[in-house]
Amino acid sequence: MPAPSITFAGLPSGARTAIEAEIGSILRVEDVSTGLNSSLSALAHTADGAVFLKGLRADHRWVWTQQREADINPYVTPLAPRLLFHVIAGGWDLLGFEAIDGHHADYSPGSLDLPKVTEALRELSSLPCPDIELRHAEQRLAGYVADPADAKAFAGNALLHTDWNNHNVLITHDRAHLVDWGWATRGAAWLDPAHWIIWLIAAGHTPSAAEETVAFLPTWALAPSRAVDAFADASANLWEEISGSAPDDWTMNLLNAARLWQQHRGNRS
Repeated sequence: MPAPSITFAGLPSGARTAIEAEIGSILRVEDVSTGLNSSLSALAHTADGAVFLKGLRADHRWVWTQQREADINPYVTPLAPRLLFHVIAGGWDLLGFEAIDGHHADYSPGSLDLPKVTEALRELSSLPCPDIELRHAEQRLAGYVADPADAKAFAGNALLHTDWNNHNVLITHDRAHLVDWGWATRGAAWLDPAHWIIWLIAAGHTPSAAEETVAFLPTWALAPSRAVDAFADASANLWEEISGSAPDDWTMNLLNAARLWQQHRGNRS
């Protein structure tokens, strides 16, 4: 279930005051549509520029993702926008990031954004995994594989983003920036390209073309074929769970993409 959304004006006064104490007087605010993992999503304009705000109620079940983003940020800039503050006030957990003036990545076939996203994946694979609390890929996916032993193939010590929704990738004139690190994970290095493949298929690529898009990434080249097959199966099961009995168009698209890739991997085995 997505986090219920709120506008900046709808925040308690104590939360708004705490934000202004961090960034100065706010001249105007643009509320933007929130993702699945955040209730507040807004651009606050000050005399010194724009700040991207995101937040969750302090008692929300996903509030731990706010701390995860704060903890990981020093290790992933400039691939990610720099964190300016993290405060808890008025019953809200709030983050402020430098604003990126870019557009959401276009994953469709032939998009000029694809090379920039590929380079971001390459850059991410070169970053060491920090010694902070992170979920482990083999644990996150253990419930979605046919044989629990298959999940062992997802283990590793690479830093993974894992949420390759194109709204989490902002494209500027020179590069791709990754945002929303709440689901950062420790695991096998080839998993991020594998996660991206499903989003590429959902954007119109065939499974073969999606695999070709990541083919030249060193981490993907090292991916064991059977492990990729197991991940494709797990992903289809995961999206089936997310979709539930009455999926909306968005989740149905991702479920169909995951199933297409699962079928593709099964046919080539």
